[in-house]
Amino acid sequence: HEHVPGRGAVTYTKRFPGRACVCGWVASSWEGGEMEASIPFFACELKAVTPYMRGFFCEDSSITYPYIESEAIPDSIAVGECYRVRFRGVHSRAFVRNRYVSCLYKELGSFLFGCCVGQSLTNMAKLSVGRLRPHFLSACNVTYASLNCTPGTYISDVTCRNEPKIVEEARKSFFSGHASFAMYTMLYLAFYLQARLSWRGARLLRPLLQFMLVMLAVYTGLSRISDYRHHPTDVLTGFLQGGLTAYWVAFYISSMFKTSCSDTSPTSLSSESPLSSQQTVC
Repeated sequence: HEHVPGRGAVTYTKRFPGRACVCGWVASSWEGGEMEASIPFFACELKAVTPYMRGFFCEDSSITYPYIESEAIPDSIAVGECYRVRFRGVHSRAFVRNRYVSCLYKELGSFLFGCCVGQSLTNMAKLSVGRLRPHFLSACNVTYASLNCTPGTYISDVTCRNEPKIVEEARKSFFSGHASFAMYTMLYLAFYLQARLSWRGARLLRPLLQFMLVMLAVYTGLSRISDYRHHPTDVLTGFLQGGLTAYWVAFYISSMFKTSCSDTSPTSLSSESPLSSQQTVC
């Protein structure tokens, strides 16, 4: 605190390198970031870009599996943040006049930003790689016998006898969007429970819930293999991408594990555990 003539007492906030003090985020910055990160996603969903037309080798058994039809998004984070913002005294200094709306938006903004980034990376890979799904020949409605090809020869072009939409989707195997999205949402929710579930009786409940969430993500990815939608390497890559995105967003973008502005002393910053439950000011 310092007394300035004509202005009274003025408070200065001291900043320390390496740890961000989350005080004055502007809601519009989140909106712009989400829109930019969503461009590749919408380009794929609106069919503005077609996948790379990759060929295959005759008698390749990895694309001869049957075509099976069947296909969900957690709203637990949204429900938890609605409660926390409404009843736990979370405050916002953004220009949006409705404090509840602005603070809730910023609490959920990082999660939604990560969703946009993850889905955009997934769609970019699907379109640029164009790997054939395990059920490609079935979706194309052709067989090696009907193609009359010599085993081992490379077929660069094939005329499919099925709906173009189904055939186009059969060219988007790498990498698994379900695996990456499931791992991102479930792992982010596990980080969220680590930061927000501060009830003393949750010492064993919290890791149990976190384990169940991660197992749910793993099950989702494995089901994509058993349904012949993806190759095992597609699912593994999706898990890796989703997990890295969840870690990046939770620890470097969101305010879950960042210190409150009311506690910025060097001692508290150095002794604080990175996985402790902390009250943040958005």
